Amino acid sequence: MSENPAIADIQSKVSDNPVMLFMKGTPQFPQCGFSSVVVQILDYLGADFNSANVLESDELRQGVKEFSDWPTIPQLYVKGEFVGGCDIIREMFESGELRTFLEGKGVKVAEKTA
Repeated sequence: MSENPAIADIQSKVSDNPVMLFMKGTPQFPQCGFSSVVVQILDYLGADFNSANVLESDELRQGVKEFSDWPTIPQLYVKGEFVGGCDIIREMFESGELRTFLEGKGVKVAEKTA
């Protein structure tokens, strides 16, 4: 790992929050379409999540890419495990795999609706 202090902050956020989303903007005001999609999916599933706005600092934005070795944002972590970015989250959601994955990790989600 680098000497980047943002890495320690990222590790702390990933460790301390069962569902952690690194995104551009905030859940209330996403500042990119991909971040917005992931927020909408998590909201639809009723999953409680914390987020960090990578636009607040270059160190955080670069650090999160280095931390996961993944080049794009948003990035979703569940119980310390990197799940993926927007395309992966969307695919998992559409197949029903995301709900199953979250439930399997002990993350409370909303009841399925018909």
